[in-house]
Amino acid sequence: MKLFNTNDKHPHLERLLEGSKSIDLGGDSRILILSDLHMGNGGRRDEFRRNAGLVESVMANYYLPEKYSLILNGDVEELFKFPLNDIVDRWRHIYELFLRFNEEGFFFRTFGNHDASLLDEKDYMLSPFLLESLKLSYRTENILVFHGHQASVFLWETYPFVSRSIVWFLRYIAKPFGIRNFSIAYNSRRRFAIEKSIYDFSNRAKIVSVIGHTHRPLFESLSKVDYLNYRIEELCRAFPTAEKPHREVIKSKIATLKEELDECYKQGKQIGLRSGVYNNLTIPSVFNSGCAIGKRGITALEIDHGKIRLVYWFNGKQSRRFLSDRDSRPTRLDGTGYYRIVLNEDHLDYVFSRLHLLA
Repeated sequence: MKLFNTNDKHPHLERLLEGSKSIDLGGDSRILILSDLHMGNGGRRDEFRRNAGLVESVMANYYLPEKYSLILNGDVEELFKFPLNDIVDRWRHIYELFLRFNEEGFFFRTFGNHDASLLDEKDYMLSPFLLESLKLSYRTENILVFHGHQASVFLWETYPFVSRSIVWFLRYIAKPFGIRNFSIAYNSRRRFAIEKSIYDFSNRAKIVSVIGHTHRPLFESLSKVDYLNYRIEELCRAFPTAEKPHREVIKSKIATLKEELDECYKQGKQIGLRSGVYNNLTIPSVFNSGCAIGKRGITALEIDHGKIRLVYWFNGKQSRRFLSDRDSRPTRLDGTGYYRIVLNEDHLDYVFSRLHLLA
């Protein structure tokens, strides 16, 4: 049995594009996109607990005052491991914070494979805002926001049986015996296949897809390893014609990037070593907000006045895995020990121009 769709067409993704609720983006639109919070019951097995204070602080003290709208892109709750009532009881103040984004902007949340059972929960406090996907219309272009598990034919078509089996395994075997990382997010081969399927679909449809699911941040379809290689090549090309003082700066930047790349190869599959480049020309059609359960922080996507950016929020020490590709410097959130750094940024006009020229 094939686990992933390798056909020319992607009926599940086409269905999302045709049936999604549509929202127009104006020139002053500001949207925060977060995914994969995996909220639990607050106990030691709750992966969200590590960054709960960070998530709460940046939403309440940065994004709400800056008048951002909010999209939570799937796997908000970890329903494979915990009952919904336990999650809501523990994190009710976070849920109330989510809803505040609907006061001056909008708030929506999609479901992922870990929280799809919410469709059967009539009393769920976020039910009025629960969707499978959301289409953001930017001028004549479309940005399709969905979790990403729909690209797996096996996972989608067998979901009722598979989800019950996983819940039973995680709650009654994995949890008592301390088995961890039972997730597609930790399987490099599978997440690469899902990303490629979405990439192919997005290029044919000439849209931008914003996903989560794999926990791997992607900006313009590039993984971290890909971008490091491209950046080193750019600097090498710039070196021969650079003035002598600037050559030393270039040499220092290359040395830093090489150290990062070496660290990537040492960690291997743990950070998604496999390339995000799916053909000879990289088309900027897939973006991934990463996740909110990183060991040292969270990644997110921002859409802000016609630009899209990948940002990293962290507490204290910055992870070497997330150094800015645009030479940005971390800025501290006032009154906290949290920092924000822009990892990458481009104008949506450029993204769609390149997509139409190359796809």
